[in-house]
Amino acid sequence: MDAKHYDLAVIGSGPAGEKGAAQAAYFGKRVAIIEKETALGGAAANTGTLPSKTLRETALYLSGFKQRGLYGMEISLKDRVTAGDFLYRERLVVQSEHQRITENIKRHEIDLYDGNASFVDPHTVAVKPKHSPAIHLHSDVILIATGSYPHHPDNLPFHDRRVYDSDTILTINDMPPSMLVAGGGVIGCEYACIFAALGIEVTLVGGRDRLLTFLDPEISEALAAAMIKLGVHVRLSDMIETVDAADEGFDVHLKSGETVNVHNILAATGRTGATDQLNLPNVGVDIGPRGNLSVNGAYQTAVPHIYAVGDVIGFPALASTSMEQARIAMVHAFDLQYKTTLAPILPYGIYTIPECSMEGETETALKEKGVDYVVGRARYDANARGQIIGDEDGFMKLVFGADDMKLLGIQIIGENASELIHIGLLGLLSGATADLFIQTCFNYPTLGEMYKYATYDALGAKAKRSDGAANQT
Repeated sequence: MDAKHYDLAVIGSGPAGEKGAAQAAYFGKRVAIIEKETALGGAAANTGTLPSKTLRETALYLSGFKQRGLYGMEISLKDRVTAGDFLYRERLVVQSEHQRITENIKRHEIDLYDGNASFVDPHTVAVKPKHSPAIHLHSDVILIATGSYPHHPDNLPFHDRRVYDSDTILTINDMPPSMLVAGGGVIGCEYACIFAALGIEVTLVGGRDRLLTFLDPEISEALAAAMIKLGVHVRLSDMIETVDAADEGFDVHLKSGETVNVHNILAATGRTGATDQLNLPNVGVDIGPRGNLSVNGAYQTAVPHIYAVGDVIGFPALASTSMEQARIAMVHAFDLQYKTTLAPILPYGIYTIPECSMEGETETALKEKGVDYVVGRARYDANARGQIIGDEDGFMKLVFGADDMKLLGIQIIGENASELIHIGLLGLLSGATADLFIQTCFNYPTLGEMYKYATYDALGAKAKRSDGAANQT
């Protein structure tokens, strides 16, 4: 069978696949994208990033969460929030994203193929549409950007339609009175907050001793407190042992001995790289635990012309980093002399209620490295804009080197944290010191002004240390 030839064949149309394909096409390469799903955009557009963040905003709006007590009165939840109410805006946003991706592919003159992809040989991919014979594409370079899918642990009855994962939750027909979220990671925490904001009784079960262990412990503890305040029953250092189905829901038996009665279960127990159908071992690419692929610094697999990016290579598995990885991989593959390395410092945004965001070093990491540091804090309730929006619990932490006051890390929990973090990100990438924020004039009233006052706080902490040392001598 004759195969159509391309400079680049991309498997997957999610953020990594789309941006990798566009990067190569922009520089004149002949590119094809293969997508097995009907809808373009991968998990980011259809079941993950955009849908979950849209649902968060919908929950905040329908619940009147941001206005609760703000004007000296309570805003009550709409009498009954239906699944249609909840999902309406999400579907509009997803449809708009599908259109954007389609137009971007057309604009870059990229050929789009529907069907499952599998390797025939290291340079040839078979594309098998449903109910149709396969065709072959031959390509000099192949980019694997197949993403991931929810992991299904054996102890949850997924055959029962009342048990959801982070993909199928978008098909929910009725809003339940209660829900158990299995998993204390990012997805679990985000959805626990979303459903709790809607007035659903939520129990979150996490196997570790705190939520989101990659966060600064102070931020993690503040998030747990905020979730409890929101109404989430947080069960840490615990796990599900057995689940008994009943007419009205489930009896979930935990390792601690507690039994939780809930109407629905949402599994947020990690994800698995979507590599099982690619026939990779036959071309010399081994599949690791949870379906992940190993790559080098240029995102090459063991076969140099086969690259892999995004969720399929594991942590950090963020849409933002996946796009950058794909661009860098394609620059390397075609020697484009363009963007050659991933930014050395990456921001993390967690869209819980409240938002959390971080970048750079944490206190824990600096202690482990033996680096001397000082911390400055600024609270939302001491900031004019924070008072206006009614955020009583949010705060910012800035971590500086104790000797030179070089900015080393930023952690924020509170309204717009994932936007606010970018101010500090530019400071980190430029190697700025405390002087950057002291000299900067921020708009007033803004949350950004907290950078200045957190810096003053850090300088004050350093001065106290110096005074203490002087008094000792």
